[in-house]
Amino acid sequence: MTVENSEHWYDPQATTFGDRVAGAREQTGMSQADLAKRLGIKVKTLVSWENDVSEPRANKLSMMAGLLNVSLRWLLTGEGDGPTDEGADSRLVMNAAAALSEIHDVRAQLAASSARLARLEESLRDMREAVPVD
Repeated sequence: MTVENSEHWYDPQATTFGDRVAGAREQTGMSQADLAKRLGIKVKTLVSWENDVSEPRANKLSMMAGLLNVSLRWLLTGEGDGPTDEGADSRLVMNAAAALSEIHDVRAQLAASSARLARLEESLRDMREAVPVD
């Protein structure tokens, strides 16, 4: 998306699908890496969508509309519910999503650490039982 005035980036006659994706993504405050991670795709795939080199499949398109808080119709045609100027609300939602993702990661790390601790404890018990007591 190459627009000089970021407040008025959307021109229904001139924007492409890729422009709408990039503009809505930027409006939510997400980086390409953030959106790609949430969609479960590679950054280069998202870049190709934003550059109008390729287009997403229906399932990713639907997910993207939800993540960007726009209607599927707007994403495809530019008509309908596009991004709002409620940047603070969008950032709040994205920050909450990021926090939930981090909680999920921490929970997975804790589960792995707990399993490792159990293995070490069992190993120590085995060593203690192997040593004869006088």
